[in-house]
Amino acid sequence: MGNEPFLKAYNGSFAKKTLPALKNIQTSLNKAGLGSKIKITVPFNADIYYSPDSNPVPSTGDFRPEVRDLTVEIIQFLYANNAPFTVNIYPFLSLYGNEDFPFDFAFFDGNNKPLRDGKALYTNVFDANLDTLLWALDKAGYPDMEVMIGEIGWPTDGDKNANVQNAQRFNLGLLNHALSGKGTPKRNGTVDLFLFSLIDEDTKSVAPGNFERHWGIFEFDGKPKYELDLIGQHKEKGLVPVEDIKYMEKRWCILNPDVTKLDDLAGSIDYACTFSDCTSLGYGSTCNNLSVQGNASYAFNMYYQVNNQQNWDCDFSGLAVITHKDPSQNGCQFPVMISSSSSLLLHGGLSEILKKALRVFIFVMFLL
Repeated sequence: MGNEPFLKAYNGSFAKKTLPALKNIQTSLNKAGLGSKIKITVPFNADIYYSPDSNPVPSTGDFRPEVRDLTVEIIQFLYANNAPFTVNIYPFLSLYGNEDFPFDFAFFDGNNKPLRDGKALYTNVFDANLDTLLWALDKAGYPDMEVMIGEIGWPTDGDKNANVQNAQRFNLGLLNHALSGKGTPKRNGTVDLFLFSLIDEDTKSVAPGNFERHWGIFEFDGKPKYELDLIGQHKEKGLVPVEDIKYMEKRWCILNPDVTKLDDLAGSIDYACTFSDCTSLGYGSTCNNLSVQGNASYAFNMYYQVNNQQNWDCDFSGLAVITHKDPSQNGCQFPVMISSSSSLLLHGGLSEILKKALRVFIFVMFLL
């Protein structure tokens, strides 16, 4: 129910509404005779707990003082109804928010110096983060509380550390680690988690960062971005592309190379990016190294493509021109969108992806 209601940025807006809402939904489930079959939970952001700066190790973990009492009430309610405590953990954000964060500590195969907490050694930030929560639950009086990871993943664009290589490295390591049965230093066993996310969201808010639109393991057209073994058999394969996708005509909108008067260029780029997705042009992103002309062409083309290649959407006060030569360069792809006649096919294809993903998840849960 909901998502990250106690996030610091919300300044307590949902603090007094979350538990009553949980109780209302549980009451409805009970009245429908489903209370023992369907479990309600609420995904919390990992900022709901912390370790003090004076001793930043998992065993000192506790819930934030301003929401601790409310959080413990929710934990009591979840525990009484045999429902899990759900948390969203993003090791990527540890790198994004701290230039001094040890890079390899965000992954599961790094060689950085481990974090020592008493007799426990931590070789990755995921284990340290999760155990901080488990210690907080201990202090609240619920050492055996079931915990589920509601969201975890790695973006493929929109930041210097967001790319296909890092995403594959992280997700492969994550799934192998979660299914290994080793657990964390504090709690052995497999880890229940939901990988975020299926596809990119090109209109999602970028207030936290440009990477927010690039969490998908599939491209917009249903092609896997990289190979990924979902069942922990140490094989770099498993994702299946959507078949029979039909694309628009192979044509692109670019800055007219013959134009010399560029007074309106900045305004035109800004307009194009406002009504399309130019996050790949940001610092450290896949298209970060384009020239000014390249940036303009990328922006114009994104606007042109999302508007179904209408001729009047490739003008920009005479600055743009349509070309049939692919302007992609240096790893920066200028996309051609799927045709409108294929949109229903794509939705159907993604439905098939969802069905396959669900079957894999059920199989994985069976293995657990």
